[in-house]
Amino acid sequence: MNKTLFVTGGAGFIGSSMVRLLINNTTYNVVNIDKLTYAGHLESLKDIALNERYSFERVDICNHKEITELFDKYQPCGILHLAAESHVDRSIESSNVFMQTNIMGTYNLLECTRHYLSKNSTPSFKFIHVSTDEVFGTLGKTGYFNEDTKYDPQSPYSSSKASSDLLVKAWHNTYNIPTIITNCTNNYGPYHYPEKLIPLVINNALQEKPLPIYGTGENIRDWLYAEDHVRGILLVYEKGIIGQTYCIGGHNEKTNLEVVHTICNILDKIKPRASQKSYMELITFVPDRLGHDYRYAMDPTKIETTLSYKPQETFITGIEKTINWYMDNQAWVKIVTS
Repeated sequence: MNKTLFVTGGAGFIGSSMVRLLINNTTYNVVNIDKLTYAGHLESLKDIALNERYSFERVDICNHKEITELFDKYQPCGILHLAAESHVDRSIESSNVFMQTNIMGTYNLLECTRHYLSKNSTPSFKFIHVSTDEVFGTLGKTGYFNEDTKYDPQSPYSSSKASSDLLVKAWHNTYNIPTIITNCTNNYGPYHYPEKLIPLVINNALQEKPLPIYGTGENIRDWLYAEDHVRGILLVYEKGIIGQTYCIGGHNEKTNLEVVHTICNILDKIKPRASQKSYMELITFVPDRLGHDYRYAMDPTKIETTLSYKPQETFITGIEKTINWYMDNQAWVKIVTS
């Protein structure tokens, strides 16, 4: 059997973590399909770029002709679909690209998959669609999202991801495409583009810049280390049941203010400021995001009990690794933001 996996969005944050996991810890051949938007950088994969099992194709997932040609060329045994526009603030400012990439791009991949499977005998093929907990909307102070939670997206970004989830479900039900959906909580870790909360705060602190926090900082997220997330995705690909959904969480609920305080406290110990003042003095509260969801929290019981999934990092061990990585890789930050 051909052991070639397509990873869409493989030059992005979670995608590059997925590619590194596959190359360094499995025997799969990997084809990274990415059009290299502002948040996708081959610099994140330079350590494996010359590996004989790795290939890169600069292709837009919305391009039917080019995606079809990739199917014909590589004859994959599965797709790990991570390509997406993902920054909520950008979706509020300009939603068109989110609709194109997240909805029409997913539609195009599903159609190309359908035509490929109609011509090729690949009984073990799986299409893994990687989604977000944001499709479920917002929680109050109690309760958790799970696989049975009704969709209630609140932003252009989450609406586009909810739409793509429904397309995946429909193509499975209508055309019997072997799909599985994963919905994850907020990711963090190395190679995270610096516009998101954790890398933004770390890098701003290292540069003695303000540390912006929306509103009062009381919004709550469940944080998942990216390497733990991609291990979960691979587990779903190899052992998950076709047509089902798996929620992947980290058991790490934190307010945004708690996250920032944790980063400041760690930096105070390992890289004290020249002024000897705490990094917390750089915290700046800014006007809240439009439609800012209050709380996300995931119940990952299904994947933990049926697939024996367990995150390896606590929030503290993961955030310490993340801070140390950014301290050691400021050259990467400059390259990807220049």
